[in-house]
Amino acid sequence: MHWIVASLVSAFFLGCYDLFTKASVRENAVLPVLFFANLCSAAVWLALMGARAASPGALPEILWVEPLNAHQHLLLFAKSALVASSWVCSYFAVKHLPVSLAAPIRATGPVWTLFGALLVLGERPSWLQILGVVTTIGAFFGLSVAGRQEGINFSKNKSVWLLICGTLLGAVSGLYDKFLLGTVGFKASTVQAWFAIYLAAIFAPLALAWKARLWPRNEFHWRWSIPLVGLALLAADFLYFDVLRNPEALVSLVSSFRRASVLVAFAGGLLIFHESNGRKKLPAVIGVVIGIALTIMG
Repeated sequence: MHWIVASLVSAFFLGCYDLFTKASVRENAVLPVLFFANLCSAAVWLALMGARAASPGALPEILWVEPLNAHQHLLLFAKSALVASSWVCSYFAVKHLPVSLAAPIRATGPVWTLFGALLVLGERPSWLQILGVVTTIGAFFGLSVAGRQEGINFSKNKSVWLLICGTLLGAVSGLYDKFLLGTVGFKASTVQAWFAIYLAAIFAPLALAWKARLWPRNEFHWRWSIPLVGLALLAADFLYFDVLRNPEALVSLVSSFRRASVLVAFAGGLLIFHESNGRKKLPAVIGVVIGIALTIMG
């Protein structure tokens, strides 16, 4: 598969991930959804690790998971804990927000990662990146105007602030990924595998506490969209990392193409969930995509 096609397919799966998430948490308990979705992802990697242990030559190298020491396991557990915090905020927010608003907000993650790179890593933005940040912020303001027409005040809505918090934590995770894959030198498959396994382990006690009714809670309803959440994210990330192994692939374009996922989620929100004000949100959504593309390509 050509790297451009693979990048666009990855974006499609990311958009499906947003739609499956909305379908799973809508009028449903969030913590069991998080647990079962990640249990599905963990089961896939455990099966692959078991297959390689039984027959070392059965799997391609891209699916090999390296043996780790205790310190390395701790580093990957920290990533899972960071993402778990991000997802708890994001999933509770997506439960109460239209996906046609939530997906564009979540897509602004690369912009906040850029800010983090400026502050933590000392990187300096190009004029294209500055233009991308300004464009994204302007599009975010446009989304807030469209949201008000649906009774959602961005400055006062708790779900919006939860989603922003989850997006910021996701941006920190992006910086941490750079450290794990670049500085530490983990294989992408190793990060993916243990990340999924530790996420399921983190959400297991939370799901048990939910079941024990340790706090007032909503009821849980099993939906087949729940395992699809984990599978869609696995597919999107696998294709993304596979593309990055291609020496002909341009990383800036790959990352930009992946942001097209917001268009999939936006269209699905209108067509599947019958969300309103699509025409008024569309310019802001396109603005988010353009802003992020400029930020990454700069």
